[in-house]
Amino acid sequence: MSRLIPAAERIKRARALIKKARDLPVPAETGKYDFSYIAQVKDLLRQARDLVKLIPYTPSATAEMKNEVKKIFEEADRANNEILH
Repeated sequence: MSRLIPAAERIKRARALIKKARDLPVPAETGKYDFSYIAQVKDLLRQARDLVKLIPYTPSATAEMKNEVKKIFEEADRANNEILH
């Protein structure tokens, strides 16, 4: 059985994944249109969203945590637009 990761730790990890997606080096020969690069970026952003998507539905989630989750979703969408478009 896997161990439970606290919500605060999930939020930290999600932010780290978004930063990792932003820091991913763009391939020199094909640029940002390389399919492998696009897949890596989208996968990192998906992982970040998946880490926090259920936090608002937990009974122990505070309004502040729910706000943080909302910000992470917005930040992931913004990162997707900035990196790939």
